[in-house]
Amino acid sequence: MKIFKPLLALCCAVLIAGCGTVEPSRYADQKPTLDLQQYFNGTLDAQGMFQDRSGEVIKRFGVVMVGSWKGDVGTLDESFTYSDGTKEKRVWTLTKTGPGTYTGTAGDVVGVAQGVVAGNALRWTYVLALPVDGKVINVTMEDWMYLMDDRVMLNRAAMSKFGFHVGDVTLSFTKRP
Repeated sequence: MKIFKPLLALCCAVLIAGCGTVEPSRYADQKPTLDLQQYFNGTLDAQGMFQDRSGEVIKRFGVVMVGSWKGDVGTLDESFTYSDGTKEKRVWTLTKTGPGTYTGTAGDVVGVAQGVVAGNALRWTYVLALPVDGKVINVTMEDWMYLMDDRVMLNRAAMSKFGFHVGDVTLSFTKRP
């Protein structure tokens, strides 16, 4: 009986957390319409931050992203520079799989990311292998991007582990002319 109550509470928390997801179709009528292949083609600059679950800013960073497409397959080459001077690189391979649907892979993504575009919004869901204090932990990412105009996109990613919120990443992208 001692283990039953905590287990029941954990199950309820996970179920409640899973009930709040917004579907991309909610944004289908929003403008400007996001054309992923057009927006992520060329060079973009981004500024961002990671906040832990309490809201404290843990890291700030800048990103230079270079995107290119050959048909329905795109490469996004991201170069991160963190506020502590460390650098990191991530190269995504994106594939358009149907109207408004994409998959993505990268070296630190576990499995395949799933993306859905509707209106001005893109939702990516994936598992990220995140280095933390000399270990690697897998966190689930729900990554939302919203096109504001032809140059600016806002991005918010919620990170979770075992269904529990562990932090957020916020970014602002600006496409170079």
